[in-house]
Amino acid sequence: MGGETVRITTSEAIVRYLIAQRTVVDGQEVPLFPGVLAIFGHGNVTSLGHALESHRDEIPVWRGQNEQGMGLAAAGFAKAMRRRQVMVCSSSIGPGATNFITAAGVAMANRLPVLFISGDTFNSRLQDPVIQQVEHFGAPSTTVNDGFRPVVRYWDRITHPAQLLSSLPQMVGTLLDPADCGPVFLGLPQDVAAESYDYPVEFFTTHVHRISRPRPDFGQVELAAEAIRNAERPVIISGGGVHYSLAEAELGEIAEALGIPVVETVAGKSALLPDHPCYAGPVGVAGAEATNAVVRDADLIIAVGTRLEDFTTGSWTAFAPDARIVALNAARFDALKHRALPVIGDARESLVSLQKALQGWTAEQDWTARASEARAGLEAFVAGRAAPDGHWPPSYAQLIAEVHGSATAEDYILTAAGGLPGEVNVNWASKGIATVDTEYGFSCMGYEIAGAWGAAFARTSGQVYAMVGDGSFLMLNSDIYSSVLSGKKFVLVVCDNEGYAVIERLQVGQGGASYNNMLSDARGPGSSVRVDFHAHAQALGALTFTVEDMDELREALAAARTADRTTVIVTKVRASDWTLGGAFWEVGVPTTSDRPEVTAARAAMDEGLAGQRRGI
Repeated sequence: MGGETVRITTSEAIVRYLIAQRTVVDGQEVPLFPGVLAIFGHGNVTSLGHALESHRDEIPVWRGQNEQGMGLAAAGFAKAMRRRQVMVCSSSIGPGATNFITAAGVAMANRLPVLFISGDTFNSRLQDPVIQQVEHFGAPSTTVNDGFRPVVRYWDRITHPAQLLSSLPQMVGTLLDPADCGPVFLGLPQDVAAESYDYPVEFFTTHVHRISRPRPDFGQVELAAEAIRNAERPVIISGGGVHYSLAEAELGEIAEALGIPVVETVAGKSALLPDHPCYAGPVGVAGAEATNAVVRDADLIIAVGTRLEDFTTGSWTAFAPDARIVALNAARFDALKHRALPVIGDARESLVSLQKALQGWTAEQDWTARASEARAGLEAFVAGRAAPDGHWPPSYAQLIAEVHGSATAEDYILTAAGGLPGEVNVNWASKGIATVDTEYGFSCMGYEIAGAWGAAFARTSGQVYAMVGDGSFLMLNSDIYSSVLSGKKFVLVVCDNEGYAVIERLQVGQGGASYNNMLSDARGPGSSVRVDFHAHAQALGALTFTVEDMDELREALAAARTADRTTVIVTKVRASDWTLGGAFWEVGVPTTSDRPEVTAARAAMDEGLAGQRRGI
């Protein structure tokens, strides 16, 4: 890049470069980076903050209340946008930066693009130690920002302004890479952020990005097609990569053309709608028994865009011991798991290629019919779980049924961690394509409220619903206020079971005594005190309802739809009435214990592990 240059600061160069990046969404050219979620401190306000203020009409900055919440909102935005746009998150040095690390973990586990830019200590070190600096006596170049390394795909500390010329394009490439997509971190030392450099003007020209669609190798496709032809009972597992590839239509087409039942992971939920003839429901630990029965009988697993997490595979016990795996995935790492036949490429293009290679072949009709049988079993199970029984508080299934009844095909449902993802996964019949976000990759308590705020930035039609337990609410709730400030509305249903009830279920279910989970057995003299979630949410600016029967719940949901701001609905919920999926899950039960219940649980665990696939 020879020719004309412009002398500007490192911070100004970053902002100009971000503004110059464009992409195409639904046929329309839009900013790749539509906004910044920022909390300013001494490490980013004077240089980066100044640059952002100078371009406030080109790249808006939204004020958060907590850095972790901002990062989770950016992850929620990326999921709702199906990785087509990227939010920027900026913090100061020290605790501002480390607060981002949990959110980076969410983005990393879920393969979501988020750009984190945090201040750093001075490159010159003349001021050391500066406020918020954590000193490492034998490693002076180490700062807290090195803590991001395990939870991002790309990490860099800019120690000279010229480094942006190589780092920023690589950063964008990582954010948009179908295989390596994930969060990116840039550390910005305070003196370097303020330093000026003669940048080539051409570096800031508009660049319209189009996310690549790597085509699969013909040889890999043919080997996969041969395996499918030789199978008698193939099943497709639809993962989150189907959404990121925008491959939902192609998935539905190949499944129907070939007569193959389709089951969905937590991340892949809503790739097909329940009325699709091959839809067989949610799979795994957080899935449905009728669906898991289909998978257990399959002799070939076609894994599309899934990383085959333990909740999907039942800790690798959910598949028949001799079932083969064909893995369609943009990431080589995922495509090679458990000696799968890999088809490495974009999910949509791989499905198209595979369908062409399989022209003339279909599964046996009695096997195809298993999808309808599983769907009917799932529907009957959910209807039974959701049926009114005259008791209050409601079960999770009954509560979800009421929210579901008020939702439209344009609406979006979001939850995370604990028991709610499983409850939504089974009891929520998707009404629209790509309208469900159940964050179970990192299983992050606190994602629900911040993620809903981020999803509200992305959703231009319909209503965003979020369901949160009382434990997650208390972990991170300040983005209720963020949503009110920004005008990005969502409806939050707070499910109060008075403790960490799903972990108490696991604790007791594996032979332990109930301890340190439910408020009723909390240590200390204040264990009878309960949080007033209504007053709390109201104090954060939300329209708030507390409901004590189903009629009040329906009225609150109706009012929330027409409200002009984020609305919080607080309800009690049964702490021990859970929807069980019927798949095995391996956890670390003690091998020795004085408690007979633990010994029995360990024996049951060992029995379940007898059918575990060991890497093959």
